[in-house]
Amino acid sequence: MISTHLSAVSLRDLILVQAVRRHGSFNSAARAMHISPSGLSHQVQKVEQALGAPLFERGGRRVVPTAGGERLLEQIDAVLLAAEHLQQTARAGETAFGGELRLGVLATLGPYLLPHLIAPFPQHFPGARLSLSEGKPRGLLRRLHEGELDAVLAPPVAAVSGITMQRLFFEPWEVLLRADHALAGKRTIALEQLQADEAILMAESHADDEGYVQDVSLESLAALVTLRGGHALVPALAHDRLASMPDIVLAKIKGQQLPGREIALYWREASPWHSDLKTFADLLRKLARQRAGLKPIDAG
Repeated sequence: MISTHLSAVSLRDLILVQAVRRHGSFNSAARAMHISPSGLSHQVQKVEQALGAPLFERGGRRVVPTAGGERLLEQIDAVLLAAEHLQQTARAGETAFGGELRLGVLATLGPYLLPHLIAPFPQHFPGARLSLSEGKPRGLLRRLHEGELDAVLAPPVAAVSGITMQRLFFEPWEVLLRADHALAGKRTIALEQLQADEAILMAESHADDEGYVQDVSLESLAALVTLRGGHALVPALAHDRLASMPDIVLAKIKGQQLPGREIALYWREASPWHSDLKTFADLLRKLARQRAGLKPIDAG
């Protein structure tokens, strides 16, 4: 049975508590939630009284959860996520993804894949909006797990509890060189022809500690090659954008085992949009078949 005090707590009250934790400050949370600091403090106290335990330590420069509050805040997150699923399930069947697909995409993939996705998406999912967030795999998957995103495009990782994954396609690397490099005139290059100590490596692609590893955008990586010389391995989908940069040339890699990356689609097992997400995965495989060099991976 739920107590009278707890039944008087609204989802809005829990969202305000969540905002205090996220911002670490009543004033910052109040501004973000468009409420007065005193009003926010009153609502948080209401939740604390209903639960019979303090959620936050007050008085310091930053508001932090108490030890017991940390456990209660995890349950509050779960309640709000369940409420979101309730709302999504209620809308299921009206429009694909309930009207919006919140998609997380690798920063090294999004700018090069999404131009091919924007046009066909509304044709396959009428009435649905595609909202995009770029980032790194770990951060995107964390946001997926916490319910901030509906799906993520990233390389395959070890199984994650509560998360479904479907492999979509393999994308080979290409060699990016400065125009005056000794190999710049070749259309294909074997990895053995490259000097390891000349490599400027994309953080996502390096397999060991050799070379000059840079956690930057592909355009910044190309700019470094222009400045320093050497070479970099970059994803094939970025070919057209990078080849248009001055003093840059690209070549395909030859050999039996081509280096590259797989891209997979992730979503929560609890998502009510399983059917829509599987259709979306099929659309991405279809797009991969239309792009030279990409190799679709059929659904298992």
